[in-house]
Amino acid sequence: MLDAGEFVDQNGQSWTGDEPYRAHAFVWFHRPLVPETPVPFPIEVLEANDRFVVVDKPHFMATTPRGAHVQETALVKLRVSLDAPDLAPAHRLDRLTAGILLFTTRREFRGAYSALFQDRRATKTYEALAPYDPALPLPRRLVGRIEKRRGSLQAELVPGEPNAETLVEVVEVRGAWARYRLTPLTGKTHQLRLQMADAGLPIVGDPLYPTVLEAHEEDFARPLQLIARRLEFTDPVDGTPRIYTSRRELAWPRVC
Repeated sequence: MLDAGEFVDQNGQSWTGDEPYRAHAFVWFHRPLVPETPVPFPIEVLEANDRFVVVDKPHFMATTPRGAHVQETALVKLRVSLDAPDLAPAHRLDRLTAGILLFTTRREFRGAYSALFQDRRATKTYEALAPYDPALPLPRRLVGRIEKRRGSLQAELVPGEPNAETLVEVVEVRGAWARYRLTPLTGKTHQLRLQMADAGLPIVGDPLYPTVLEAHEEDFARPLQLIARRLEFTDPVDGTPRIYTSRRELAWPRVC
């Protein structure tokens, strides 16, 4: 790559390897992209202005590039389709989770909108399909301590001071299944999926909780039945109340 001139400085000039060391200099290169399986669902843009973009993200699409997913990510697709090279996520959704996602358009707005989520001033509401247990008192709050070890696919509930809390409410029951409203007060990795599974209510289509399923080619016809349904916040720049709702649907299991 160096011989091919693929290492460049901040001015776009190729380096040869003979340059003297310069403190605090940046050098850029791009790793080769491997073929990616296209996600067969579109991103729906709900609002786009000079400060932020709100989208309805599909299942199976990562928020940002990571590992094998680069071009088939919400960030890359939106940067290209909107011609917005400075676009950045104000928060994130799991790749398997669909729903409302907020991006900032310019660097000067990143801090204000990211702080909404860091300071818990944005209200996020999810919906999920999971088994129905009439013996389980609901609504209820699921509280515990979640940690995720490096290299592990699953997060874990461990002893210690709680750092994760979710309000669980039943919205609709169909036989052995129910649609739940999940309101997280915190935002730990895989929080909703782990806490629901631990309560005996694993979310339909989850390949990680309670048991890690054997890796295989993804079945786009069987997405995780979890949607970030609603996002509500007061705009930190102009004080306007903002409410966005996902129009994506949950698919009930055939046997009810």
